[in-house]
This record gives sequence, structure tokens and C-alpha cells, in this order.
Amino acid sequence: MRKFLLGFLLILLTSFSLISAQNKFTLSGIITDNKTTETLIGVNIIIPELRNGTVTNEYGFYSITLEEGTYNVQISYLGFKTLTQTVELNKNTTLNFKLEESAESLDEIIITEDVEKLNIRKPQMSVNSLSIKTIKQMPVILGEVDIIKSITLLPGVTNAGEGSSGFNVRGGSADQNLILLDEATIFNSSHLFGFFSVFNPDAIKDIKLYKGGIPAKYGGRVSSVLDIYQKEGNNEEFHLNGGIGLVSSRLLAEGPIKKGKGSFLFGGRSSYAHLFLPLFDLDNIAYFYDLNTKLSYRLNEKNSIYLSGYFGRDVFALGDSFTNTYGNTVLNFRWNHLYSEKLFSNLSLIYSDYFYGLTLDFVGFDWESGIRNFNLKYDFKHYISDRFKLEYGLNSIYYKFNPGEISPIDENSGINPDKLIDKYAFENAVYIDAEHKISDKLSLAYGARLSTFYRLGQDEINIYENNNPVLFNQQLQVYEKAEPIGTESFSRSNVLESFANIEPRASLAYQLNESSSVKASYNRMSQYLHLLSNTSSPTPLDVWTPSGQFIKPQILDQFAVGYFKSFNDNLYSLEVESFYKTIDNRIDYIDGANLIANDAIEQVILNGEARAYGLEILLRKNEGRFKGWLAYTLSKSEQRTPGRTPFETGINNGQWYNTPWDKTHDITLTGSYELNDKWTINSNFLYQTGIPATFPNGQYQFNGITIPVYEARNSSRLTDYNRLDLSLNYNAKPNSDKKFKGQWVFSLYNLYNRRNATNITFRENRMTGRNEATRLAIFGIVPAVTYNFQF
Repeated sequence: MRKFLLGFLLILLTSFSLISAQNKFTLSGIITDNKTTETLIGVNIIIPELRNGTVTNEYGFYSITLEEGTYNVQISYLGFKTLTQTVELNKNTTLNFKLEESAESLDEIIITEDVEKLNIRKPQMSVNSLSIKTIKQMPVILGEVDIIKSITLLPGVTNAGEGSSGFNVRGGSADQNLILLDEATIFNSSHLFGFFSVFNPDAIKDIKLYKGGIPAKYGGRVSSVLDIYQKEGNNEEFHLNGGIGLVSSRLLAEGPIKKGKGSFLFGGRSSYAHLFLPLFDLDNIAYFYDLNTKLSYRLNEKNSIYLSGYFGRDVFALGDSFTNTYGNTVLNFRWNHLYSEKLFSNLSLIYSDYFYGLTLDFVGFDWESGIRNFNLKYDFKHYISDRFKLEYGLNSIYYKFNPGEISPIDENSGINPDKLIDKYAFENAVYIDAEHKISDKLSLAYGARLSTFYRLGQDEINIYENNNPVLFNQQLQVYEKAEPIGTESFSRSNVLESFANIEPRASLAYQLNESSSVKASYNRMSQYLHLLSNTSSPTPLDVWTPSGQFIKPQILDQFAVGYFKSFNDNLYSLEVESFYKTIDNRIDYIDGANLIANDAIEQVILNGEARAYGLEILLRKNEGRFKGWLAYTLSKSEQRTPGRTPFETGINNGQWYNTPWDKTHDITLTGSYELNDKWTINSNFLYQTGIPATFPNGQYQFNGITIPVYEARNSSRLTDYNRLDLSLNYNAKPNSDKKFKGQWVFSLYNLYNRRNATNITFRENRMTGRNEATRLAIFGIVPAVTYNFQF
């Protein structure tokens, strides 16, 4: 490991020596929105005469080092007017830019040829970004704008169906996605069991989804990274905006703490459909609420601090039977420091907590579980030259896992609480990433992440004969739980198991001509946390567990190649990517596994492997009255768990079988047409292969009981999924100078009322005595109307 790191550093030092030592100076600064004062992420800073440039980071900072001279600097960003300024660079210079929104309505895209050339040359691939304006135009169920549902319209991204939470990327499970909100981990991204996401669109500034070629600064998951940043708030003027819908409303306030230096942002959202249930003699409750907060303050030219937070809760109750409460709490303090014009740093102290609670009134018990972590991050961005940039940093996370605790509602009942054993872990990482422009045609990005994971001591741990918690019954050809032969306790300072992995990352881009390029990438990643779930999508009751003696970390190896081209000065753009990935130590469950309130989860788990491969195509129309994209994914996702010995059958006889999120074909068509300044029509069309399912293919009688016989795992499928959504946006006075502006959104979800199957169950018809299949569909056609306002 030391030899690897020394070798890597030697490569970097060699690269430094190749950089020209001519007289050079650095141009740096911060780019903001002139109207909202928000810093802008991913703004292109172009030097056309050099065919070179850079982009702003997550805090709007840019830096580029050039030879002494006079340059035309071009600043261009999606939906904003392009700004050009002549700069005489004869010393290190700081220039802050403020961009104005484009005069064209509805986020008209203006991208110059030079900007597109830069993007084609960049080695970054398998990354998708969506602007909040684009997301707000998409038709959604019940009129509630949903970030998670929006990204499923991109190639390589799906979910498990209507009413399901989470999302799946390139054949991976939902727990393999790292979801970050202002760098804090979100463990459950859904409200109301998947009908809505936890992200208030009014509070969100930037969204970026990494599907492959993932930079070394990210780790801990093996499928994707969804990186979301909240707005900072307007530091010049007070503004209020929100929306009123059929089932929920939202309100967001922002303004200056000290004009020009500090700002605040407070946003709230809540549903209220449950208030109308008593009108229908229903005693049930189902609602959610969340709060977004952020304080930002610029101490001086080199230092800024941020304090951001999120708090969300869901409440679901069925009469007096039970009450279910769950949600996320995150808090993040960040300090930005500029050491020099070339060295930018960010220090983050993060707290994240996911809580699940269940009150069983009819039996008099409360149930609680969750996961909590404390995270320290220190990241650096080093803009060494116009051809070489470095990112490096460290990350330490302390975890506490609460698998579950049951206690009596009546404290005087005399019944003692029963608690599953808490688990503890410590995850660390150091990383370094380089972006290296070799020539005008060839650019590279390469780096590595060294991650370590320590499973810490706990109060009680089971001991098994031959260290084997899962036994194989050769006579019955089934796996069975092993009985512990004893237990042992350890203090927190003890390390029960430790892991260390080197995770190399590399990608390249080669420019074929002025409008096209080919790219390739490889990345290895490790995942030390596992979500215990045997359903096709996560549920609030699912429990996270750390790697340890019996559960090994998942290890990903992913390769991707792609072709990228723009047409007619970027009127159209085409992205074609193919990927192949393998995952070692993918956990699988023995038949009949019970995951709820299981204090010995190792007794029902086996370590297997997974693989996925596919082709993704994304064709966009970027300008004009009609804008949108066509996305198509052809893919395969499989897993297998062979026997540990020649005498064991493994899961599914050790054969590859479809994962629950395997979808052969996935087609989405998204469009927006501007009828005039006031009216815009938007549409989505989706078609997906039905998700895999396991159906019974026979039955037999035993002691008067009918016992079903099932086919091989996931060898059948539900019916194919398709639907069409429409929405109509009406802006009453789009060109008015008044501060107050309103917008009506009329939407129809599932326009032709298709009853898409969520699942199929089998039962015996009591009237006829015959077996029958019953299909469950959640939504037909759903109309909605929402009123949005801002002032």
C-alpha cells in the first residue's frame, strides 16, 4: 500500500516537472447570479484564443493560470447571458463576475461553440445535471415537484415502480446510491413511502448525478452519487416564494443578515391531505413535513462560513392500531478558506441521523431504530496551472447503528424494554485526484482513494462453531440458521474487524474534431454499509448494518466508454455510453429469511456477487421553442450466490438470476414547448420492461395444508410499464416589472389511465376453490393544480 502511494506521488511530481516554468499569473474569483446573489456552480470560464478554460467549483470559485498577456475572457452558463471581458494579465488578478439571466423565457439555453468544445474535451463522463427550472416544468404526480422522480427520466436511472422509494442506477440497488445534501448523507430520500422525495425544490440550487467515472473525493457506495446543494440565500434583498397544491404547500424566505456579506434561508413544506380524511369517515393519517435552513456569511475575501440543516418527518397511522414516524435530521458547518489564488479549501463538520419509530397501540409497545453518524471532511482544490489541477483531502465518519428497541408504552407496566445490540464503526479515507490536459486533443483525470473501515466493539456478539452462522442441510437441501455456542462482549476501543481498500479512478477524453469526442473511464469503489431489505425498493423499516466478521464490504469495478457529439452549434447533442460493472460480496438472503428485529442477521445472509452491463443513449434538443430529450437504456442486471462448498447448492442453485431492479428496456421522452410568453406545455412518456418477480408454478398437499412450489428466483416479470404525463404552465404577467409574480401549473399524471402493476399476488378464490392471480395498481389518471408565487 505504501509503495502504491509513493508511486502515485512520484507520478504527480513528474507531472509537475513537465509544467512550463514560463512567467505565469493566476486569474481567480467568484461568480454569482446578479439577481439572487447565489454563487453559481459549473460556470464555464473560457479563453477562446487558447481554446482553454475552467469551471467554478461547488462554491462558485474559479482559478486559471495563464502566461502573461491580454485575453478575452468569456463567461457562459446555462440560462444566463454570456459575458465577455478583456483582461490584461500581468499579475495575479482577482475578478468576480455577476451574470444576468437570459432575456429568453423559460430557461432558454444559450451555449456558445467554445463552451461546447470545452465540455467535449473534459474527461468527466457518466454525469448528468438538471437545472431546478427544468425539473419544475416536468409533469409530476399530484403536482408535487420531485427531484428523485425527475432523475429517473435520465438514461441508466429507474425505480421499482409507482409508490416505491429510492432509485436504481445502472442495475444497482437503491442502497448503493450515496445521496448528499450539502455534503451530509441522506439515508432515506422519500416521503410517504416513496410518493414524494425529501428535497424541497425551492431550496435546491444544484443537482449532479454521477453514474460512473466517479471522482476520488466520493466514496462509500458502489452505484452512484447524487450530490445536491442548497441555495445560500439572497444577501441583498428579502424574497419570499412558495406554492399551494392539492396535497401540500411550501414556503421559502431568504434575505440578508448583513447586506452584501451574509444571508439566511428558511424553507418549510407540509402535506395536508389527511385533514380531509374525516370527511370520508376515515380515521387514518398520512402526512409529512420538512424544514430547510441555511446561514451564510463572508468574513473577508478569503474566508466564508456556512451553517445548513434539514429536518423532515413522516407520520402514518391506521386508526388506533399503530402510528409510524420516520425521517432525517442533518446539520453541517462549513468553512471555506482561500490559501492563495491557486489553493481553495473547505472544512466540513457534519451530523446526520435517520430515525424510525413505530407505536403499536393494540399491543402497547413502541419500536425505535436508526443510524447516526458524525463526519469530518477537509477538501482542497489546487489549481496548479491551466493544464494541471489537483483535488485532495481526507474524510472520517463515526457511525452508531440502532437495529431496534422495543419498550412498553406504559412505563408502569412492569415489562422491561428489549433492545437489539447497538453496533459501532469508524470509516476513514484519504484521496487525491488530478485533471491533466496532455494536449489540445487528449485530457486525463486520474486519482485514488484509500479507505479503511473499523468495526468497533459491542456489548454482545455471537460465537459460532467453526465460525459459521449459516448451515447447509444436505438432506433437505436448504440453508438453516446455526445456533450460537456462546457470546462475547467487547469495549468500544476494541476492533472486531478491519478492512482497507485502494480505489483507483481514471478517465480520459480524446477530441476527434471540433464537435465530437470519445471518452473512457474506470473506477473501483468500496461500500462498507449494507441495507437489510428483501424487497425491490427500500422501506422505512429497513435497517442499515456495517461490514464485519460475517458481512464483507462490497467492491465495485466499473468500465465505461462513450461517444459525445454536438450538432448545428449545439442545437442538438448526442451522448452514447456503454458500461460493464461487477460487484463482489453482494449480500443475499437464504429462503425464508426474517430481517425484522433480527439480532443475529448473520444467520440469514450469504455473500455473493453481482454484475450489470448496458448501453445508454441520450439525444437532446437544447434550443428553440421546443426543448427536451430522448433517453434509451438497454441493460442487464444479475446476481448469484454459489455454494461455499461443492456440496452446497447456493442460492437459486448457484445460477445467475435477475436482480429485482433489472429492466431490459427503458425509454423516456421528455419535452417542453413554449406556446407563447404565457403558456408552456410539458410532457413525459415512459416505457419500461416489467420488473422481475417470482411466481408459484405448482403446489402440493401436506397434512391438509396446501403448500405452493415456486419457480427459480425472479424468472418471471410483471407486465411492462408505460404512461404519459402532461402539464400546462401559465404565467399571468411574465414581463411585468412588479415584484409579485404568480404561475399556475395544471397537470395530468398517467393521461390514458393505464393501470400499471405494482405487484401480483396469488390466492385461492373461496367461492370457486381455484387459484387466481391478483394485480395491484396504485395510480390511474391523476389531475392536479398548483399555484406558485414569488416576490
